[in-house]
Amino acid sequence: MRNEINVKFAKLDDNAQLPTQGSAQAAGWDLYALEETIVIKGASVMIPTGLACAIPEGWEGQIRCRSSLGKKGMILPNGVGTIDSDYRGELKVLATWIGKGDSFTVGKGERVAQMLFAPVPLVQIEEVTLSDLESTERGEGGFGSSGQY
Repeated sequence: MRNEINVKFAKLDDNAQLPTQGSAQAAGWDLYALEETIVIKGASVMIPTGLACAIPEGWEGQIRCRSSLGKKGMILPNGVGTIDSDYRGELKVLATWIGKGDSFTVGKGERVAQMLFAPVPLVQIEEVTLSDLESTERGEGGFGSSGQY
């Protein structure tokens, strides 16, 4: 059984495109560049979408890289961008170019990222002492402690 939510999108510009799914079972909704944007190697740039949205309370939007652009060398420097349910500003995609060449041009109307929607649990933070934390087999093992590098 799949959760169903209604997410409202508003066009801030007449040229903005509403998100689309690549297939009926695609997890992400493609976001489109509002304008041509040059992403210079090693620098980060905000690519406007011309959209604002209202994500229902208890949910978040996750902005993720499209694999086809990631394969070329465009990455999202923050990994996954989070859109909170109370944010009403323009959706923008933070992008960095690490591929071949000095820059990469994102075309107007090009699919630049995908947005996934995920539930956000209600979390209560409780302060305890270290001895109150349940022990695990891993314990304090950090980076590389599992034997995998």
